[in-house]
Amino acid sequence: MRKETKCLHAGYEPGNGEPRQLPIYQSTTWKYATSDEMGMLFDLEKSGYFYTRLQNPTNDAVAAKITALEGGVAGMLTSSGQAANFFALFNICEAGSHIVASSSIYGGTYNLLGVTMKKMGIDCTFVDQNLSEEELAKAFKPNTRAVFGETITNPTVSVLDIEKFARLAHSHGVPLIVDNTFATPINCRPFEWGADIVTHSTTKYMDGHAVGVGGAIVDSGNFDWMKYADKYPGLTTPDESYHGIVYAEKFGKLGYITKATAQLMRDLGSIQSPQNAFYLMNGLESLHVRMQRHCENALKIAKYLESNDKVAWVDYPDLENDKYHALAEKYLPNGSCGVLAFGIKGGRDKAIEFMDSLKLATIATHVADARTCLLHPASHTHRQLTEEQLLEAGVAPDLIRLSVGLENADDLIEDLQQAFDKI
Repeated sequence: MRKETKCLHAGYEPGNGEPRQLPIYQSTTWKYATSDEMGMLFDLEKSGYFYTRLQNPTNDAVAAKITALEGGVAGMLTSSGQAANFFALFNICEAGSHIVASSSIYGGTYNLLGVTMKKMGIDCTFVDQNLSEEELAKAFKPNTRAVFGETITNPTVSVLDIEKFARLAHSHGVPLIVDNTFATPINCRPFEWGADIVTHSTTKYMDGHAVGVGGAIVDSGNFDWMKYADKYPGLTTPDESYHGIVYAEKFGKLGYITKATAQLMRDLGSIQSPQNAFYLMNGLESLHVRMQRHCENALKIAKYLESNDKVAWVDYPDLENDKYHALAEKYLPNGSCGVLAFGIKGGRDKAIEFMDSLKLATIATHVADARTCLLHPASHTHRQLTEEQLLEAGVAPDLIRLSVGLENADDLIEDLQQAFDKI
């Protein structure tokens, strides 16, 4: 099936006389006839359901759809995109590990890697993703265990050179993890360019309607954990909490997701609710249609902003003169996303005055859904970062992140214009 068809049909195939729409399995537990049957589930000797904190049929069907869209071998849902990124990294890192990450990533993820995981003994070096491979190679250490970046960065809408980072990661014997939230698998499939693991905040375009918070992790199955067994003992040595199971040996290409589910989800419990998974399934069915409209609207508005004499600059990779346009043509030939960044002449004060004058577009922490919204990252999502960290992340003081929705583009332009007329 092609991706448009997968949006509708992958993940759940009802049998004769079964519900055509995915049922919501709103149950915490499952009944078994014998103690031995349940014991085999706890020993990972048998596949099945016994407690929703670990697995749920609704969640598994949605994870299977996302996995099919990304072209992976296994996937799982989490309670949020933050949980997905944490699980994806913590599944292969431990105290004493080191991560190389792009400095342009979302502010919440920057804090996760640079503050919270640091308290757990996991260090991170943030790098300028535009540096040469030779310069980037200097960030790697003997204890480096993963490389992390975003296909399209939030909020600076920079495009990651996935092939370059995949080469770097693999030359140092570590996987490349890519957050593909903004592009979605409709516009980019990072596995085709060498990435090993993909994460998503499904809260964004996948849900598409600001209904439910959630996240997802998908494994390509391509990284050979046993080849680098000394680096990844969690996958390549016995897990005594499961009677000595070695995940990479027992489950092969499914080992990474099996460990993340059976161990991390068991202990940390960041499961997505079946109800939210159901909302997500509905959103995924129209993802291919919505992404096309988001990109069309965003490009039209980016061109309008470029021609506005009150706008200092516009960053949107689909613009021909954008510094990331060549990378966008390579990795995102059908369009990038509906998010763009721009600055207003007069700096932060004028930016806030402009935003407060809008009537249709709303100020919201959210991004990437059906309705147009915007925010000022330096005052909102990146508020906790220092001025130095803001500059390192490429977040200018006047940067406005505009998430273009599915409205008529001309209505949005009229709203922007009336706000510009007031400053």
